[in-house]
Amino acid sequence: MTRERQTLWSSELVVSDVIGRLIEFWGFKRNMGRVWSVLYLSPQPQSAEDLRELLQLSSGAVSMTLSELSRWGVVRKVWIQGERKDFFAAEVQLWRMISRVFNEREKIEILAAIEAFEQVLPELERLKEDADPKVRARADLQHERISHLLELARLGRRLLDALLSTAKLDAEPLVKFLLGARSQSQPASR
Repeated sequence: MTRERQTLWSSELVVSDVIGRLIEFWGFKRNMGRVWSVLYLSPQPQSAEDLRELLQLSSGAVSMTLSELSRWGVVRKVWIQGERKDFFAAEVQLWRMISRVFNEREKIEILAAIEAFEQVLPELERLKEDADPKVRARADLQHERISHLLELARLGRRLLDALLSTAKLDAEPLVKFLLGARSQSQPASR
């Protein structure tokens, strides 16, 4: 099977750059966003060699990026009859992809924050009993403020749990409906 050589359209270059910057902002490598977006916009699966040529990346960079994206579950290997090399396709259910990252990364950070806040509060309770009024005042202030942080972290955990529970369902139709309803309610521009 012969595959024709491709080049990226300007729309693909723009989107891959934007997604790369967004992904980098969230703490991932820029190439992860670039590779995923090229696969997401591609009408057919791409090989590592295709991605290397399209994005002008080294073979090692493409290999590492595909491994990371596969580990996060946002890219998967696909088999193409008659081909010996591996091909890759992007996860196209955006909600599933985002919820996995939230579950594996943000939720862990929120739980770690809750645990840390809960650990320091008893120590501050003891310091509030100190004979020195400055120590008591400082401990009281910190206890109050850390208690607020703890409440916020617990709220964040509940919101994230609620958000992730919807990921068990396919939220894409709801998102499309809401976005469609929003665009229909906006006046047409002239």
